[in-house]
Amino acid sequence: MTSELKPIRTEADYEASLAEVERLWGAKSGTPDGDRLDVLATLIEVYEAKHYPIDPPDPIEAIKFRMEQQGLTRKDLEPIFGTRNRTSEILNRKRGLSIEMIRSLHDKLGISAEVLIRPTRHEEAA
Repeated sequence: MTSELKPIRTEADYEASLAEVERLWGAKSGTPDGDRLDVLATLIEVYEAKHYPIDPPDPIEAIKFRMEQQGLTRKDLEPIFGTRNRTSEILNRKRGLSIEMIRSLHDKLGISAEVLIRPTRHEEAA
C-alpha cells in the first residue's frame, strides 16, 4: 500500500521519501513502482536543491581539475596566463584571474565563466 505523493516540505517528509526510494530501488521503468520512483527522485532533487545547495567549485580547483582531465601541464596554460611566473602565481593563489584570462579559460578549456568569476578560497579569507 502506497501513500499519495505530495511535495516534500519537512525533514521528516524528506527522510520518509529517501526510505521509500530505497525500498523502490531497482523497480522497472514504466511500472507503477518505477513511475513512483521517478517522481520521488524528482521531489527529493527539488528539496535538496533548496535545503542543501552545493556551492560551485573554487576557480583554481576548477582549473586544476580540467588540467587533470585533459592531461595539461602548467606550461600548457602559459598562453592563457602570459608567462610561466604568472601561471605559477595564479595556480598558487597569489594572483587573481583577469577578465581576459577568464574568457580564454572559458573558450579554450570550456570552464564555466560563472565558476571562474567566483572569488578563490584565498580571496574569500582575506
